[in-house]
Amino acid sequence: MSISLPSTGTFTIGDKSVHRLGFGAMSLTGPGVWGPPRDHDEAVRVLRRAVELGVDFIDTADSYGPYVSEEIIREALHPYPEGLLIATKAGFVRTGPGQWHVVGRPAYLRQEVEMSLRRLGVERLDLLQLHRIDPLVPLEDQLGELKALQDEGKIGGVGLSEVSVEELERSRRVVEIVTVQNRYNLTLRLSDDVLRHCEEQGIGFIPYSPIAKGALAAPGSPVEHVAEAVGATPAQVSLAWLLARSPVVMPIPGTSSVAHLEENLGASTVSLTAEQIEALG
Repeated sequence: MSISLPSTGTFTIGDKSVHRLGFGAMSLTGPGVWGPPRDHDEAVRVLRRAVELGVDFIDTADSYGPYVSEEIIREALHPYPEGLLIATKAGFVRTGPGQWHVVGRPAYLRQEVEMSLRRLGVERLDLLQLHRIDPLVPLEDQLGELKALQDEGKIGGVGLSEVSVEELERSRRVVEIVTVQNRYNLTLRLSDDVLRHCEEQGIGFIPYSPIAKGALAAPGSPVEHVAEAVGATPAQVSLAWLLARSPVVMPIPGTSSVAHLEENLGASTVSLTAEQIEALG
């Protein structure tokens, strides 16, 4: 196993510079992102091994579990090592496995920020991302509440998830936006325009589902030929493609297995040629 996270480069969020290959903690929950994981001890081992290998950017949300992911992060890693950035999200209410309901009322967002502070055991959330924009609440009210929490010192940076360029620019008129998290991978590029805009503006772009929920690592994957040529796994090539896409891209592959974690982080040593990147499209 060869891992070299420094080779991925870094991106600065607020007062912390993080490697561009992080860890997404949604998988540290039960089926449907609901309830505890099947193997709690392995979930703890995954987090500790990630940090041991140099991961300094962990992405979670209050709705993962709900609350389970944040609680396991604290159990596994608190007191947190210096330099570790834990990003969380608010704006979804969960009523059962696989059920997600957008709630962006200011009072609710404030409540969830306060609870995430307690669950994670911190005085400030380094990065709080609005999980979804609530169409029933004025955007300016949602982002205005996050700006107020930022002014109070409870939030460091503010990010967005699943937004268009227009929504991003409207949000930036209310509060500085430091990251955008949209679904994006080799076979799903609907957010190409958002990524280009983030690169132009120096905003971090966090592609969730970077291996297309495992599809890019499955037999018959469109990256198999390149993976064979470079001596890597399809998952590693898929992540390396993202890292090569733009200097603002920060993939966050998730897993509940230490072995799979180590495989994903091995993408940090995969170097693709310009011809290989062009062949992947």
